[in-house]
Amino acid sequence: GAEPDTKDVGANAKGYNALALNTSGTQPKVIQDILKTVHDKGQGTGPKDEVGSVLYTRGVIIQMLTIEAVKRAQERFGKGKVMTGEQVRWGMENLALDQKKLDALGFSGVMRPVSTSCQDHMGSTWARVHTWDGAKWGDMSDWYQADEQIIKPMVKAAGDKYAGEKKLTRRDAADCQS
Repeated sequence: GAEPDTKDVGANAKGYNALALNTSGTQPKVIQDILKTVHDKGQGTGPKDEVGSVLYTRGVIIQMLTIEAVKRAQERFGKGKVMTGEQVRWGMENLALDQKKLDALGFSGVMRPVSTSCQDHMGSTWARVHTWDGAKWGDMSDWYQADEQIIKPMVKAAGDKYAGEKKLTRRDAADCQS
């Protein structure tokens, strides 16, 4: 659930629950930094009141993951060098963001740690319930982990179907060593 699901009906949506892959709000350090270094200096390109919303925060997470993938690729292929798409893909497939790293990046409490590999693009399988209070979302549960014994076969079947339709060859372990 995100603000577009509820903001137009406001208080009438109070109590609506949804699964959240990330937290929202202006409390996280990364969001505070954006408000201070961008919006407080009049350099924001969008509405300040959207900073910290569910979808805004998800966008910040996506950008952080992209930057960390490039940095990871540069560790392997040359620090400071411009990376190719294939090298960045390697970086995306070799992310290891533990809680200590997330905290250092200002993402404490925003998302769960994530680790990816060539063979496992799924990363985190955690979500939490958040509830609309009529004006904003609030976390209402701890994090829950999906049952990977159920999820992984479904993901594999969907991937196999997609690969078959697009005539793609699944990468094997040897392909992952590049």
